[in-house]
Amino acid sequence: MKFSYLPFFSLLFGCTLIASPVYAQDCAAGKTLTEGRLTIATGNPAYAPWVMDDDPASGKGFEAATAYAVAAAMGFKSDAVDWVRTSFDEAIQPGVKDFDFNIQQYSINSDRDKVIDFSEPYYTTAVAVVVKSGSSAETTEPTGSALRKLRFGAAAGTTSQTFLSEVLKPEQDLLIYDDNADVIAAISANQIDALVFDLPSALFATAVQIDGGKILGQFPVEASIEPDNFGLLMAEGNPLKSCVDEAIEKIRGDNTLSEIESTWLGDGAGVPVIDLAN
Repeated sequence: MKFSYLPFFSLLFGCTLIASPVYAQDCAAGKTLTEGRLTIATGNPAYAPWVMDDDPASGKGFEAATAYAVAAAMGFKSDAVDWVRTSFDEAIQPGVKDFDFNIQQYSINSDRDKVIDFSEPYYTTAVAVVVKSGSSAETTEPTGSALRKLRFGAAAGTTSQTFLSEVLKPEQDLLIYDDNADVIAAISANQIDALVFDLPSALFATAVQIDGGKILGQFPVEASIEPDNFGLLMAEGNPLKSCVDEAIEKIRGDNTLSEIESTWLGDGAGVPVIDLAN
């Protein structure tokens, strides 16, 4: 006669079992769109550095790698992950979803949370400094003392203006513009040396809006004012949420998430953390 010692060991080593892939997959049992598989959505198209080459299945890019790390922590192997595409706005609408969760730089906010569910945050935005390639500002050291010597511009009433005025405190007068489009035009015309945006906006600006734009570095997250938190988006009331939250806590606790961030959004991507105190 065989005896199972699982209940006994569950009492002694409950925390270990909770973190195990077996427990994680049990948590997701009966809660995914397709039993034994995990369906993840992203943008159409999906852009670097969130997803490289518009190919989330490659696992390359911050959000692609994060999605597979969450899947693994939930007990799903990479070949049990299916990808679908949605527009950004489409996924936020209430109603039935064709995905288990959607990863597409969704900022967690109370209005959206009324009609959909968010996971625990997997990323908190940092403030980044943008300059132009070929300008004298391009060679500036990523330190607070060096950056304070640059001439910055910001849109009136934005968190960028507040950050520059209250945190960085440049030595030259801050040039104020009506909106971010005017700030981008100003750096393109060499009226200012640099600007600050949250990192996702800085990535978009340098890729699309500013010819020769370059991210000089990013400030520590704790220096940010009102940073955004990105969460995985799910249908309202999705029973999978608790499993997803546990998976995010696991990959944060074992530093998997910080390693992914460093690779795709930090030093590995050429965006060093600025030493504000130096």
